[in-house]
Amino acid sequence: MNAFFRKLGALFSAYYAYMLEYRAELILWVLAGSLPLIMMGVWSEAARSGDFSLSALEFIRYFLAVFLVRQFTIVWVIWDFEREVVEGKLSPRLLQPLDPAWHHVASHLMERLARLPFTLVLIALFFVLYPPAFWIPSWAQAGLGSLAILLAFALRFLMQYTLALLAFWVERVTALEQFHFLVYLFFSGVIAPLEVFPPPVRQVLAWTPFPYLVHFPASLWAGIPVDILGGFGLGLAWTGLLWLANRWLWRKGLQQYSGMGA
Repeated sequence: MNAFFRKLGALFSAYYAYMLEYRAELILWVLAGSLPLIMMGVWSEAARSGDFSLSALEFIRYFLAVFLVRQFTIVWVIWDFEREVVEGKLSPRLLQPLDPAWHHVASHLMERLARLPFTLVLIALFFVLYPPAFWIPSWAQAGLGSLAILLAFALRFLMQYTLALLAFWVERVTALEQFHFLVYLFFSGVIAPLEVFPPPVRQVLAWTPFPYLVHFPASLWAGIPVDILGGFGLGLAWTGLLWLANRWLWRKGLQQYSGMGA
């Protein structure tokens, strides 16, 4: 066990140093995730002239929380894995003493750590430019929201990594992710909080994994009432199901893999 953690620590250190080499690119990636800030202006203005369950200020805080959640849950493993399979770069990693998945986990987590200062600076700048939106979440909100972000990242990573494993059979699996991303945008709470959806739609979505990717952690941070036990329970259930599907596809995929680009 100690040897495993030493290997994992070395892997994490290497990927953190690698991410620091691309600080300028990280700033661009932080700015590229500004869609929630755009939607914030749209929905806060709509709340001033319409009848919604959330006030204009609640919309602003919600989408600011969505921006924060998105910064920590962006995943790109499907593009990396597809390239590894198609080009045969997966072959040498299969000979290493760690599951190749740990390379992707390490790169994602260390990228989060490297982009954290830029994210905090951008949020602080927003509060300076718009002081009425400033709020300090309670310890309970911050703690539960942080746990929900970790769950959202694990769920999002497993969703995309499980889809990426289809690269063993489909050469352009990223095309599937492009369609999946559209569903993710509309039903996870990035485009609009689920409170503006009709009740029957919300009831159906509650049984899917999408609300727990963005809406659930963002609502906890913003102080919007949600079913905490139900949210964590269903999020963990979907994480477990996806992990089982992931391991099954991994074993079947290795039998199919030929290292065609090696």
